[in-house]
Amino acid sequence: MRWYDSREGFERIDRLGAEGEDFLFILSFDRERIFAEPLEALPENLYYRIEGECRLPRPVPARPDSPALTSLQPLLYPRYKEAFDRVIEAIRRGETYLLNLTFPTPIESGWSLEEIFTHAEAPYKLALSGEFCCFSPERFLSIDARIVRTYPMKGTIDASLPDAADRILSDPKETAEHVMITDLMRNDLNRIATEVRVERFRYLDRIRAGAKELLQVSSRIRGTLPPDWRSRLGSLLREVTPAGSVTGTPKRSTVELIRSIEGYERGFYTGVFGICRGEVLRSAVMIRYIEKDQEGNYLYKSGGGITLMSDPESEYRELIDKVYIPLPSEGP
Repeated sequence: MRWYDSREGFERIDRLGAEGEDFLFILSFDRERIFAEPLEALPENLYYRIEGECRLPRPVPARPDSPALTSLQPLLYPRYKEAFDRVIEAIRRGETYLLNLTFPTPIESGWSLEEIFTHAEAPYKLALSGEFCCFSPERFLSIDARIVRTYPMKGTIDASLPDAADRILSDPKETAEHVMITDLMRNDLNRIATEVRVERFRYLDRIRAGAKELLQVSSRIRGTLPPDWRSRLGSLLREVTPAGSVTGTPKRSTVELIRSIEGYERGFYTGVFGICRGEVLRSAVMIRYIEKDQEGNYLYKSGGGITLMSDPESEYRELIDKVYIPLPSEGP
């Protein structure tokens, strides 16, 4: 499997688009590892589901005698609080207004990555055998002809809580965070498109999170691309990645802070993957992500946005709560 560096990778995407190829692409968070190949030439151990299109491994039955997630060992709270405090200091210095703080959590599972990929419920899934598995609810860019849309996703609540919808939509901290990310991604879209506008603001999606359901707040932004967008797709992706919902704002300085404060490599976690077929593109942000390290251990990477209104204990709980595998519910 061939990986390209940033310059080669974006040029490769431009070339595949200009040649009219239907292809799949994967971008790491730092965009220094890029995969882009025609759909007919994908390696055998690469699997995906992107909305209605999929390439699946051989069917693997679920194993009820072996839980998909048996244990996790979250980062100790003092280490998280240290990083959280550094984010707050940076906000007070004006270096960032919102930073998406993430960490890896070692987990144990009786399932292979292929089994997790097969049975996890999500509209966007990607797996590379022996390396990683992603089952994401978050769309990134969609393109139909020349109309491009992006879907900032910020704000989550347990759907079973009383008045959950009203609570999440009226929460001042969640509202401020969502407004900042929507504004950032609107500005990103302005870099590649014209006639940019927020088409729908702060609507609720219902997503499965293991045995429970969550309400997730999203917005939808649209713009119009130039007629030759396919031959410039790599250049366009360079302008709008990494995704604003998993970095923060302002993006450039916040990404530098993330590298310093998190102290680990995100790798493909919070990167982007997608398919370009004809005049249509579908892509997603690589969250809900499990990686296998060199010793064969699983790492589940997760996190959330930090603003000046954030509470460290609540954000720490959110990081842990996001460590789940969304399997089909059992029973009626």
